[in-house]
Amino acid sequence: MDLASKCGKHLQLKETYDRKTQIHTFEMQIVEAKPNFAGAYRCEVSSRDKFDSCNFDLIVHEACAVEGFDIRAAFRRTSEAKRSGTSSSSIDGKEDSGELDFSGLLKKSSFVKPLKGATQTNTGPDVDVWEILKKAPVTDYEKIAFQHGITDLRGMLKRLKKMKKEEKKSEAFNKKLDPAYQIEKGHKIKLAIEVTDPNALVKWLKNGQEIQPTGSKYIFESVGNMRYLTINHCSLADDAAYTCVVGEEKCTTELFVKEPPVTIVKDLEDQMVMVGERVELECEVSEEGAPVKWEKDGVELTRDESFKYRFKKDGLKHILIINEATKEDCGHYRVKTNGGESVAELMVQEKDLEVYQSIADLTVKAKEEAFFKCEVSDEKVKGTWYKNGVEVKASSRTHITHVGRIHKLTIDAVTPEDEGDYTFVPEGYAFNLSAKLNFLEVKIDYVPRQDPPKIHLDCMGRSADSTIIVVAGNKLRLDVPITGDPAPTVIWTKGGKASAAKPEDAANKGKAPLSWTVNELGKVVSEGDGRVHVESTMGHCVFTIEGAERQDEGGYSVIVRNPAGEDTAEINVKVVDVPDPPLAPRVLSVGEDSCVVQWDPPAFDGGQPVIGYVLERKKKQSYRWMRLNFDPYPDTTFEAKRMIEGVAYEMRVYAVNAIGMSRHSAASQPFVPVAPTSEPIGLCIDDISNTTISLKWRTPERVGAAQLEGYGVEYCKEGTDEWVPAFEGLIDRNSVVIKNLCTGDKLHFRVRAYNMAGPSPPARLAQAVSIQEIMQRPKIWIPRNLRQTLVKKVGESINLVIPFQGKPRPTVSWSRDGEPLKPTEVSLRNSDTDTILFIRMAERTHSGKYDLQVQIENVVDTASIHIQIVDLPGSPQDLKITDVWSFNVAIEWKAPKDNGNCDIIGYLVRKADKKTMEWFTVFEQHRRTNCVVSDLVMGNEYVFQVLAINQVGLSPEPCNSKDSAYIEKAGSRYKSPNYKQHDFSEAAKFTHPLVSRSVIAGYNATLSCSVRGIPKPKVTWYKNKMDISNEAKYRMFSKQGVLTLEIRKPCTFDGGVYTCKAVNDSVRLEYVGSTVTVACGHL
Repeated sequence: MDLASKCGKHLQLKETYDRKTQIHTFEMQIVEAKPNFAGAYRCEVSSRDKFDSCNFDLIVHEACAVEGFDIRAAFRRTSEAKRSGTSSSSIDGKEDSGELDFSGLLKKSSFVKPLKGATQTNTGPDVDVWEILKKAPVTDYEKIAFQHGITDLRGMLKRLKKMKKEEKKSEAFNKKLDPAYQIEKGHKIKLAIEVTDPNALVKWLKNGQEIQPTGSKYIFESVGNMRYLTINHCSLADDAAYTCVVGEEKCTTELFVKEPPVTIVKDLEDQMVMVGERVELECEVSEEGAPVKWEKDGVELTRDESFKYRFKKDGLKHILIINEATKEDCGHYRVKTNGGESVAELMVQEKDLEVYQSIADLTVKAKEEAFFKCEVSDEKVKGTWYKNGVEVKASSRTHITHVGRIHKLTIDAVTPEDEGDYTFVPEGYAFNLSAKLNFLEVKIDYVPRQDPPKIHLDCMGRSADSTIIVVAGNKLRLDVPITGDPAPTVIWTKGGKASAAKPEDAANKGKAPLSWTVNELGKVVSEGDGRVHVESTMGHCVFTIEGAERQDEGGYSVIVRNPAGEDTAEINVKVVDVPDPPLAPRVLSVGEDSCVVQWDPPAFDGGQPVIGYVLERKKKQSYRWMRLNFDPYPDTTFEAKRMIEGVAYEMRVYAVNAIGMSRHSAASQPFVPVAPTSEPIGLCIDDISNTTISLKWRTPERVGAAQLEGYGVEYCKEGTDEWVPAFEGLIDRNSVVIKNLCTGDKLHFRVRAYNMAGPSPPARLAQAVSIQEIMQRPKIWIPRNLRQTLVKKVGESINLVIPFQGKPRPTVSWSRDGEPLKPTEVSLRNSDTDTILFIRMAERTHSGKYDLQVQIENVVDTASIHIQIVDLPGSPQDLKITDVWSFNVAIEWKAPKDNGNCDIIGYLVRKADKKTMEWFTVFEQHRRTNCVVSDLVMGNEYVFQVLAINQVGLSPEPCNSKDSAYIEKAGSRYKSPNYKQHDFSEAAKFTHPLVSRSVIAGYNATLSCSVRGIPKPKVTWYKNKMDISNEAKYRMFSKQGVLTLEIRKPCTFDGGVYTCKAVNDSVRLEYVGSTVTVACGHL
């Protein structure tokens, strides 16, 4: 249970902060503790990401009543029978019943002890006066004490205050409920009591309403004398006061349901979207329906009029929706609950269309198929095909398709009219892709004679060095025109030089490369791979490899042969592909919100030079990768920015060449962006000698998310740049002592703080330091409490620590009142920075002026300390009675010879009746050496004593008066004074007259005036000098001297002059009159 909400009359919380020591103090004060305050308490302290707590138990003890103590025996009034030694009973109020001992009304030093042989007087039955006093109000204490013969009221009140109430034991409960319980929301709690009667009927109430055993929410159990109430699945509605009733007794407790903090189970993930796309930032919390707060770059997001942001709740999921993202939506988005938070970055990029595969020039022959294909980055982008600037329309021969990111243009049965420049223009982008379609027309003249075969090599894609380049995965098609009569046999080989040897001869040798043969009929005689197809038509031989692979790269030879001869040709084929993935990137360094990574180029570049790299990053706990660059990055070292400090990340990289993008590399080792701390502050020299120097500094102002690992201390000689570490490794302290330095060297010093991000900027001294001891004047620093006289009691110990400064080490000497101190009396210890004077047991002789001298060569500093050893004072002297009159006694005395080495602050004066010799305090701290003791009891004989008081205490022995004072019973007759009777009579007089007025006919009207007089005047009312006292139309009233005449429903005939006459025994007449005018009223 959080006690902050319970502050009030009985509980107060206080927090203080000391700026010098930088210590926070938290205090909890309980006023008028009650038994239900007992229990276990915990104090929790949290600061940023640190937390600590301490537990303690509070026990409230009930006061125990004093047993066996008779209040009337201790505070009894004495009887006159004590003097005669006879006992008498006082039941009828006669003179022999004794009289009160009023001396007992004063403060006693001890309880009254009955005299031997005396019989105490009983005034009534034996009753428990303590119980009467406990129940009675404070105003009745004196009355009760008088009734029961208690005279020492002061002692009675002190004893009554110390007594505590006895807790009444319950007859129905052996064990009650605790004052309060606390349970977390969703858990169950069991309330248990123990009753004395196992057959007792128990009722459970919630906020005064009986709980009915319905459903599984409340479960009632009875096991022997134990009764249980179980509350399942506690909710905030169960936070209430619960009462258990057994018969007429009941016990109550309070149940507090604590709502656990809502934590974020699934964090937000970084996202990268294009302008105009929909964004959904999703997180999952621990409790359904919990409130969350969304922020963007520290500013809370709300539902504004533009409905830019939408907040959606789906069970445990909370979603922030941005329908159409813009560049202004970039930033860090944060979701907060009362138990945690999560941050994600949103990056919005412009839609730059990328071309993954461009269209290429084609050379086709009649009746063949022309196929143009390109691939772009956005599958939603549409486009238009143009031929020589004229849009190409789809027809039975021309087919235009768009599937995902691939756009195709296919022309069946190419004719010479299809030759031209073809262009693809993406819709909405200012660029195009172009390629040329060449129509190859082959004319063969038939000569009916045998011609040797001839290869007319003219293949698309051949470069200057007769190399044909094909992209891996595409179809490799080699179309070779040939001539010869009769039709020659075509042989294709890979991996060997073409020769006139027959394929079967080469095969017999076991060294023949892969070969494919086509006979005169155009059929393949041998085929080395299922992906390879060789076709032969009139005047052409086509060599095709489906889905070219990297191993298909190499030199290919074609041999044509007929009876008239043969011909050969060499074709080099190069297969280009995307690069291999690079190795996992390495994190070189990290910053507050950035890191620098490096990687090695891929082992295989795919046959084309690598033009750049694409990098991605993600949070370690996330599954979403975010691209950091869209254009290929040419270097192998990259600085990634816009990260969140303290969050673990991973990086990976892609290689890009002219063909495309490789697969991603393995993820880097996880890293946490942290910045080095700021430089240590307050670097200064604490001390210096011929070979050592002491440095100190304070913790950096900004430490960051990473823990501080330590400090590195370095120095270098003036004029050089070589910094030498002062210690191996790092140190944890904020001060160091560097030893073994050369005397006279001038050195620069610097200190750097280290964390996992590396060293911080250095903190340097302003100038070089010369290693040599500096002469320092001696100076004594007297503590503030010793700048005035130090007072100690006899027997106490004295320990004085006096700091000083001075270099080299000064000489220290002590003296008292100008004389050196004796080693047998005091102990001295000196160090480089202070001196200590110690006295184990102080005596009066140790008082005096102590002089301290600190000297370095001829330079001296001195200081003085006054010590005063005090003791109890001696007894006062010559106490005597100087005068006695009526009920008063005047006494005087002399001050003691020994005042205990300090001033006398007062005297304690006591008196005692010689009959009992029990001492009572008259004055507790009387200033003068004489006083008057008053209110003494007539007929008693008194003696007196005086004790001296100083700041140590009372004198050991009192000074008693040698003689006594007797208060005589001198009576006196009371004479009552003569008083003259006062005449209170007063003539009648009007203090407020009647007022003339106009009234409306038909409405009651009143006339009022006021009169005074003693005795009470007789009042008579007149109208036009006619007595109207007996008229029924008029009503007369008189109250507290105010006279009222009421005219009931007046008419015009009631107008006139009304007069009031007052007369009393003082024979004085008073008249007062008024005129009344009655007007007719109209409604």
